[in-house]
Amino acid sequence: MLQGLYAITDTQLTPEHQLLTKVSAALLGGARLIQYRDKSTDGAARLRQACMLAELCQTFGRPLIINDDPELALACGASGVHLGQGDTDLAYARALLGKQAIIGITCHDSLELALQAQQQGADYVAFGAFFTSRSKPGVKPAPLALLLQARQQLRVPIVAIGGISVDNASQLITRGADMVAVIQDLFTATDIESRARQLATLFDNQ
Repeated sequence: MLQGLYAITDTQLTPEHQLLTKVSAALLGGARLIQYRDKSTDGAARLRQACMLAELCQTFGRPLIINDDPELALACGASGVHLGQGDTDLAYARALLGKQAIIGITCHDSLELALQAQQQGADYVAFGAFFTSRSKPGVKPAPLALLLQARQQLRVPIVAIGGISVDNASQLITRGADMVAVIQDLFTATDIESRARQLATLFDNQ
């Protein structure tokens, strides 16, 4: 079941020499899903790191999702892929990765895009950014009311993303987010395992 903390790696915050240590801490703290996100063009490094994470996530029994690259997901044995609106076609990713793969789609602040993604077979949809995000500065925040509308009309799990922290995540969860995707607040924490646990326990009463 896709519910809880969705941890997303970052090239600056989780460099290769710290990648396994930091992601392990997030998993120990209760992260339910890990996304490997690296926009670099170093294919060998990306494959190496993705394979490391795939093995780690398998050990924890947690899915690994690859950002924007179905071919890399296939090569490293990841559980699925997350696609943006300008990325690979969902149908292609499904054909490549199979029926069992988890495929998520970025829908920004558009319920219409989410409904289309659901109809096309997405396993989850992601809305955001809901708050000011360092990874995507300048993006107009999505309204919190979007989650309430989406919860009424969608059958697939809903992921909220963008500037999410332990201080504001509850606003999203109470409005219907099944998962909160976190980068900065998690991987800049002094104690990543403890921060992951704080975020994960926000779902306990849902």
